Amino acid sequence: MFDNWHINSNQDLADRIQRLEDIEAIRNLKARYCAFCDNGYDADGIASLFVEDGVWEGGVHVQGKYEGREAIRSYFSKTGSRITFAVHSVLNPIIEINGNTAHASWYLFQPCTESGKAYWGSGVYQDDYVKVNGEWFFKHLKVTFNFWTPFEQGWVKEPFPIV
Repeated sequence: MFDNWHINSNQDLADRIQRLEDIEAIRNLKARYCAFCDNGYDADGIASLFVEDGVWEGGVHVQGKYEGREAIRSYFSKTGSRITFAVHSVLNPIIEINGNTAHASWYLFQPCTESGKAYWGSGVYQDDYVKVNGEWFFKHLKVTFNFWTPFEQGWVKEPFPIV
């Protein structure tokens, strides 16, 4: 009886440790994504975080869906010239692991400079991940903005400026 309990307990512990390691790997993946964005929107770096058929999807402000690593790279290769400064602060993650797949939601708060103007941005990421050969990648990253507003106006007066 005790031998069986010991084996089950060890397996349970191993599963729990693996889950924690997976969550930490996904946190690091998201942090690398933010760092590549904040470093001039490094297109090669960002694209490398996605599986080959991954999807990056933007909400109201960005209005785009880019399917495949090359499409993602192409989109971000132009972003750094438009957004010259950004600090992606991702907060309050809820990460759910299901074997070799996972889903997470994150809040985004982002001051930035776009086309020479200061902006505040806020949104929610809904990300799907897949583990390939022991490493986590984005399968589908979707950001939906709550506001993208000029610094002077604030999100109450002008949540989404007419461009």
